[in-house]
Amino acid sequence: MSVRLIDGGLSTELERLGAQIKGELWTGRALLEDPSKVAEAHRAFALAGAEVVISSSYQLSRQGFEEIGLTAADADEALRQSIRVAREAVVGTDAKVAASVGPYGAVLHDGSEYRGDYTVTQADLERFHAERLAILLEEKPDYLAIETIPNVLEAKALANVLASVTVPFWFSFTAASTELLWSGERVEDAVATIASLPNLVAVGFNCVAPELVSGLARRISPLITAEIIAYPNRGGTWDSAKGVWLGNEPRELASWLSEWQDAGVSWVGGCCSTNSHDIASLKVSLGY
Repeated sequence: MSVRLIDGGLSTELERLGAQIKGELWTGRALLEDPSKVAEAHRAFALAGAEVVISSSYQLSRQGFEEIGLTAADADEALRQSIRVAREAVVGTDAKVAASVGPYGAVLHDGSEYRGDYTVTQADLERFHAERLAILLEEKPDYLAIETIPNVLEAKALANVLASVTVPFWFSFTAASTELLWSGERVEDAVATIASLPNLVAVGFNCVAPELVSGLARRISPLITAEIIAYPNRGGTWDSAKGVWLGNEPRELASWLSEWQDAGVSWVGGCCSTNSHDIASLKVSLGY
């Protein structure tokens, strides 16, 4: 089974390159202050072997910008810019660009994407995602990366918004165990909400512990016809108060590869605490 490589943690790669990643906008701050550094990070991933790089739009939204004194127009332009910067960064390589569509919890800056305990309605979530997607799609990304979704409510909202989207996309949940999302809901119930969407190329998990990937992949394999994607963290626990990952597992991401392939994973990359060196190691392990 062939494997497609995606990139690693954008914030981690930016930090490796000397950028300061902090504040409400996270990698979006780097995009506003030093887009050339973001481009450098994208290019590093592409040169390391990533076939798809994910844009810096994960935490960008009108709501988030307005909360820190910027405007909705500023947010829309930043969303557009995230795709343009990524597109320009991979010129001369074969890498494609995926627009990151992060969860609602990411703009709350309180770690709620790792709890799934939203206090908004499905209609609220549909409006939130529809306005962001409309802007991102203006720039014609190759894929949409629907990522770090922690609960069934948001999956249902996104399913409605994505039903008419013609750009191929993957849908990636985040989970607390091989059985449950962070919300405490069953993985099967979440996957069922999106499994039949048109243009769905892969379903899987990101921002999870690497040791959970195989069990999660096997759990969803009978439920989907799309491929399986996994881009886990290196390991550790997120401290939302300090804005850091604690207790990172030093094990190489590539050391998990054969186990994940055996479980049916065919799209692989990394999330938090992984960088372009991890993607290069994965490429070597794949023999590409």
